[in-house]
Amino acid sequence: MRSDGELMLGGLLRASHTAAFEDIVPLLNEHAPTAGFSNPVVYVSDLQQRFLVPLPGQVDPLGRPLTPLKVDTSVAGRAFRDVTLTRSRASDEELPAVGDLTRLWSPLLDGTERVGVVGGLTEHTDEVVEWRFKRLSTLLSLLVVSKRQTSDTYARLVRAEPMMLSAEVLHNLLPNGSFANRDVVIAAALEPAYRVGGDAFDYGIAGDKLHLSVFDAMGHDLAAGLTASIAVGSCRANRLEGADLVKISDAIDEAIGEHFKVSRFATGILSELDMSTGELQWVNRGHHPPLVVRNGKLAATLDSAETMPPMGFRLGLPAAVERYQLQAGDRVLFYTDGIVEARSPEGEPFGMERFIDFIVRQKADDMAAAETLRRLIKSIMEYQRGQLQDDATVITVEWRSGRRAGVTL
Repeated sequence: MRSDGELMLGGLLRASHTAAFEDIVPLLNEHAPTAGFSNPVVYVSDLQQRFLVPLPGQVDPLGRPLTPLKVDTSVAGRAFRDVTLTRSRASDEELPAVGDLTRLWSPLLDGTERVGVVGGLTEHTDEVVEWRFKRLSTLLSLLVVSKRQTSDTYARLVRAEPMMLSAEVLHNLLPNGSFANRDVVIAAALEPAYRVGGDAFDYGIAGDKLHLSVFDAMGHDLAAGLTASIAVGSCRANRLEGADLVKISDAIDEAIGEHFKVSRFATGILSELDMSTGELQWVNRGHHPPLVVRNGKLAATLDSAETMPPMGFRLGLPAAVERYQLQAGDRVLFYTDGIVEARSPEGEPFGMERFIDFIVRQKADDMAAAETLRRLIKSIMEYQRGQLQDDATVITVEWRSGRRAGVTL
């Protein structure tokens, strides 16, 4: 005989094949009560991960339309930040009409990407109830992720303001902001989300090799976005053809130079990590050197033996491949100008020391990489009173040497 949990999950799974994004709320309302969860609600994160935004058409137990929740101050936000199931009493949420119930909150995860949260009321909690709710959040995550790519409703929902054309182009090229397997944990953050000019990043895995690149194109206009798009596209195309780091670097240099006739350029780091050994190789084209954080302190600044020009000038100089041996648990940081050169209204730069100290402190507190970068970007935005002078991008890669990434659900 099937359990209530099986009936709930099975019903949702069967209905999901022909469902659209707009069908998620009706399906959840239909199937969640089967396992004893009333007033189920779904929120997704906005692009900047400041708010959790309710899917359209949802109301609380008193029939009031749901409003966005702050990631940093709400119980639902804690489930999102800490990637854990959280609980609150319904009476604490000013819902006297529903009696003494418990509200469960569980993050929606696509791998290690935090998509949003799901909440539901229950009369009692125990291990079985919480297990069912976590499985519901897992299935719901897959449903949201599988339907969002073709949903204009979702795209509008997660935007707090109009997106400039250059940002629109770049956002459709970028991979997910987080990824993890047994060997690596990757997290990336980019601001300003709606007006990004020339920053971009890319990564991909083939066997034991992780390729990761970061680019910073000249300018803050549509041409800068196009330059960065050419860099990402050329990098990806040549990587998939099996080209090594030097040839990829040369191909990007030629592609940007050919299109803009040497009037535009992009700095960048092209890297490859052997996930079986921890050997990191990279080519630096006029970019800030990567940093290595180990055991709560800065272990190395990965300077290059030779300074190479940015890509786009077509100078024909041979690029040099650098190498560094990582240790298990090392976190490598790639970043652009906007991180360390961000300035307060008084003109004081955020600076390298403050950047490294922030990452080290969060690492010491065992903060997940994606949450560390969310807080870093938030701190930089506050430092500049919300007005970035330049795009700010940071990517972190932790080599785990076969130790599975910690996802708690």
